[in-house]
Amino acid sequence: MTSDYESKIKPRSAVERSLENSFYWSAKILAFAIAATLIWITIQVALEAFPAIEEFGLGFLTSSSWNPVENNYGIVPAIYGTLISSVIALLISVPIGLGVAIFLSEDYLPPAIQRTIVFLVELLAAVPSVVYGLWGIFVLIPFLKEISPLQGPGMLPAALILSVMILPTIAAISRDAIINVPGGLRQAAVGLGATRWEAIIQIILPAASSGIIGGIMLALGRALGETMAVTMLIGNANKVDFSVFAPSNTVASLLANQFAEASGLQVAALMYAALILFAITLGVNILAQLLVTRIQKI
Repeated sequence: MTSDYESKIKPRSAVERSLENSFYWSAKILAFAIAATLIWITIQVALEAFPAIEEFGLGFLTSSSWNPVENNYGIVPAIYGTLISSVIALLISVPIGLGVAIFLSEDYLPPAIQRTIVFLVELLAAVPSVVYGLWGIFVLIPFLKEISPLQGPGMLPAALILSVMILPTIAAISRDAIINVPGGLRQAAVGLGATRWEAIIQIILPAASSGIIGGIMLALGRALGETMAVTMLIGNANKVDFSVFAPSNTVASLLANQFAEASGLQVAALMYAALILFAITLGVNILAQLLVTRIQKI
């Protein structure tokens, strides 16, 4: 005997079933198309890089020389600059972004003002990178010259600009993760005598940690691949210098600066560098997924 609820359910029509199946297969085809496109791009870049891979092998990853005249190429300074600038940017932007996310997810401001500030924070992500670069050249670098040993473009201004560029990503995603924490957790913490900050630090942030870490890793991926603003500010010096005030280089900046005039083996070396940058960003995304999955299981 069927219940009253089951008797009221109307069977789906043939049109509805057809539309549902069409949507399912369309989504599946598009998902595979995205994966196929990514694989195709990787194969094309690897084929273009093969002459350099054959010529330099893994020595490309340990050499600091970049000499087009002698066809001698190494990627160590660019990898160093890419990683250090991204790490410095994260060290600056993560605490600020997380603080902004907490401030904009709690009832510290009237809703109208809160929505306005949220819009302005997210608007930072829409500013073109070349605008950040110009602001860095004409405002940030002159300011840093007055208060630090910085003499011109270098690692520090590039990292500071990167921190501003990835800040809205961290803040927006972290805020969404905090807002989506069930209200019952907050109420239970308060009911047990926790203060607002105890509830935030001990209950809400751990519950939203998977989303927060995902946002941080997404921001790191952008920092690793950022091109124009970093190219304008980092100095593009192909050497390893441990001073944050010295000019440096990144893989993306190396590609942007040299592709226009490259030829022969240099093109293959640049493609090899692009393949390495792709591997780094892919590794970051895989690590992010593993971290999020592990945290969700805890």
